[in-house]
Amino acid sequence: MDQVLALIFWYLLLAAIGWLSFPIAYRYLAALPNRGVALVRPLGLLLWGFVFWILSSYGFLHNDAGGLITAIFLLAALSWWAWRQAPKGEMRKWLNENHSTILAAEIVFLLAFLFMTYVRASRPGIFHTEQPMELAFINAILRSPTMPPHDPWLSGFSISYYYFGYLMVAMLAKLVGVIGSVAFNLGFISIFAMAAAGAYGLAHNLLALYLPKARRAMLWLAALAPIFVLVLGNMEGLLEVLHARHVFWGADASGAQTSKFWAWIDIKELTDPPTAPPSWAPRLYGTDSWWWWRASRVINDRTFTGGEQELIDEFPAFSFVLGDLHPHVLSMPFVMLAMGLALNLYLGGAERQRPPPLLGLRISGDYLLFAAVLLGALGFLNIWDFPIYVGLFAMAYVLREVQGQGWSWGNLQDFIVLVLVLGFGGIALYLPFYLGFTSQAGGILPNLLNPTRGIQFWVMFATPLIPISIYLLILWKRDWKWGRLLKNLLLGFVLVAALWGFSLLLTGLYAIILSGSSLGGAVLSGMGAPDLGSLLNESLHRRFSSIGGWITMSLLLGLIVGLLFNSMPKREKVKAGNSVEQTRSFLLLLVFVGLLLVLAPEFIYLRDQFGTRMNTVFKFYFQAWQMWGVAAAVVVVILLYELRRFGRVLFIVLVSLLVGAGLVYPAFAFSDVTRHTALNLDGASHLSADTVAAIQWLRQAPLGPLVEAVGGSYDSSFARYSAHSGQPALMGWPGHEGQWRGGNYDVGRIDQIRILYTTPDWFVAQGIMDTYDVKYIVVGEWERFAYDSGEATINEDKFRENLIVAFHNDSVTIYEVP
Repeated sequence: MDQVLALIFWYLLLAAIGWLSFPIAYRYLAALPNRGVALVRPLGLLLWGFVFWILSSYGFLHNDAGGLITAIFLLAALSWWAWRQAPKGEMRKWLNENHSTILAAEIVFLLAFLFMTYVRASRPGIFHTEQPMELAFINAILRSPTMPPHDPWLSGFSISYYYFGYLMVAMLAKLVGVIGSVAFNLGFISIFAMAAAGAYGLAHNLLALYLPKARRAMLWLAALAPIFVLVLGNMEGLLEVLHARHVFWGADASGAQTSKFWAWIDIKELTDPPTAPPSWAPRLYGTDSWWWWRASRVINDRTFTGGEQELIDEFPAFSFVLGDLHPHVLSMPFVMLAMGLALNLYLGGAERQRPPPLLGLRISGDYLLFAAVLLGALGFLNIWDFPIYVGLFAMAYVLREVQGQGWSWGNLQDFIVLVLVLGFGGIALYLPFYLGFTSQAGGILPNLLNPTRGIQFWVMFATPLIPISIYLLILWKRDWKWGRLLKNLLLGFVLVAALWGFSLLLTGLYAIILSGSSLGGAVLSGMGAPDLGSLLNESLHRRFSSIGGWITMSLLLGLIVGLLFNSMPKREKVKAGNSVEQTRSFLLLLVFVGLLLVLAPEFIYLRDQFGTRMNTVFKFYFQAWQMWGVAAAVVVVILLYELRRFGRVLFIVLVSLLVGAGLVYPAFAFSDVTRHTALNLDGASHLSADTVAAIQWLRQAPLGPLVEAVGGSYDSSFARYSAHSGQPALMGWPGHEGQWRGGNYDVGRIDQIRILYTTPDWFVAQGIMDTYDVKYIVVGEWERFAYDSGEATINEDKFRENLIVAFHNDSVTIYEVP
């Protein structure tokens, strides 16, 4: 299909699925001023995906166009039911009265869709980082006749990874009729646009509540949210320009360039003296050096002996420059939907009056089921997000109850019950996924050696956190006395100190009580400490030599906790529907949960195969950025309306400087991508014609285990035929299979593949093919490169003499096993 037509059909199908689900949004997001119109696409896509997946998993539907269309009819039936539940004519009346709201949300989606189309069309290739893995999942789902889909890189097994996002991309691809390498880019574009519309919708709801008399202005000012969440970068982009300008560099007595400032910042590569002439562009800009990668590695961790430990502090703008369709990116629109769900709950959109409360919760049963489907999907999309947004949902409920009824210990019970109901309910609804899923998680470990330095924390989060901090201080100035302010700031320090004490206690338990276990041994060996005493001594030294990070977090925690407690005596205002108080409280809740996410890895992290807090920081910081991005956009608009005279002028200047600084990164990084002029949406366009022809043959060939060269992870030269065709490889990227399966997979396949290619003995080769039921063997340039060495070389004669040459061109031959 022509790519322009495919783009248009994809856009229209996504819109149709979204607006088909509007009656469901109207019913279950009823308390939102805009009724969730900006969230209908992720809502419809999620519900369509869930219906299709659950029915196909239990054998009721096949993974074909008929199954997909059947799921659409079932979604339509659910929407028809939701339409009938509304009073006659009410929904139609609302649509007629809110044309401008709908139009604004659609314009935001369209602009974001067009922008990301241009970005991906400029550099469409699927060839770096984990893009081949993500493409392999999409193609495997496209080729699998039923659910669960087969593992594209370990034949005979199903995918052991959270693949719901790839399933939804594959569903759209199957109906539109595009191949996986085009669907990858169309899916990426759609995720960006849906996330932009979702962020816009959240901000619009909050601003419409806070400033109801300025609703028309709010339609456009809410567009700050997708800018803060998706476009603005951290301050590393500005630092790149300062470094390129040779700012803060000077010569010492020997003539060598030195800088106390850059040594203090301590961001890798920026500590090196500039070598090029002063420039207004970042170092190595306009080359293929990926200078923009450094922005996702601004926080430095060190081992006990001072060695470097890689840490990932990714943020959305970086993710969309990079172009990986990874689960944390795929989940973004659905995260916005989860925040909208929590806001609706807080505003009373799920309140149950009669009959008696379910499990003691004043939430209707059907809303609880709806929430379990939506929040449970996050575990299937990006498993880290599931507990985070279940927690946000439960906190929103408790906050509403406390503000409406006053505090009691029953509120804590409600929180626990709601978390358990949604947690177990979300797992039960997606049980087939969990039955086939193996996690690499190995318990919780304490973080004693790596407190985040204050300067690096602010380089990472200054963009959303500066306006939020100003807003918090203004709230305190209006409502509180200095004595109480100091008391709450002290409370923040006490809470952080308690977390530190918990991490020390955890260390003691692991190192002493569990010293004989793998988890206990990981505490000392993973940190490189010779003994517990040395570890604790070094921990104390680092905590008090890097005080900026935990002091910042302590102050913010004290401010937010105090303001949240301050909202409780005003419960009559909130209960009466004071929308200003409601908006303020929900903003505080978003900021609070985001702070918990950045605070947690200061003291604990989830143990995985990497053995560091890298993934915990990565996953938690990314969610914190999204929450804080929405909150920052809203508070900027609120303060622009509420500040007067000199205060407003000063704030406008400050926000302008901040947004300008945040735009430095995306301006240079996105332009570095779009300087490529491919203007193509096929992710396979970088491959040679011979390779593409072989992939096309495999794509239409019957499904069967395929053998191709095995190389290192992240090397797109290997496992390319399985990734692009959806055929199940005997082995793809071994390192990733180890991560997905907790190290429990058939490593022996790697040697068996080498023997299969190099042995001259047909009977040895035949035994390997029989063992793994091999269907296809690829011999191409990378197979020759990988297995032609001084010790051995590919022996192709045995294949020619005993197998069928199913495909052949100048550089690739595919043999088919009879």
